[in-house]
Amino acid sequence: MQNIVILAGNIGQKPEVRSTQSGTKITNFTLATSRPRLSEGRVMRDENGYRVMDTEWHRITCFNGLGKTVAEHCEKGMKVLVHGRIHYTKWTDATGTDRYGCEIIAEKVDFLSRPKTAEHENPELVDRDDEIPF
Repeated sequence: MQNIVILAGNIGQKPEVRSTQSGTKITNFTLATSRPRLSEGRVMRDENGYRVMDTEWHRITCFNGLGKTVAEHCEKGMKVLVHGRIHYTKWTDATGTDRYGCEIIAEKVDFLSRPKTAEHENPELVDRDDEIPF
């Protein structure tokens, strides 16, 4: 049996970091994934000919070192690839109603767009070996 999730999408807001009483760092962010809307097996288009997209939002949770890296280098709109697992939770709210939640526990996060700290690097320090004509 396996519980494996791979999502590629855009970060919805700046990652938020919190700590448990035992000192575990937890970083949360939302991830938007999109896919074309289908009707009778065909991609739907709007009045301008653009594909109609359906967007789904996923809650992503990272722990400790991975969470620190995400918090330091990720920002809203950045594209990332998340490898992880689905985690379901159940709790009872203040009115006694059972509530359910779903999140993705990230085990690996790959940056698909430039991290925010790299945007401020000195352009003269960038490796340009691929521009050499031989």
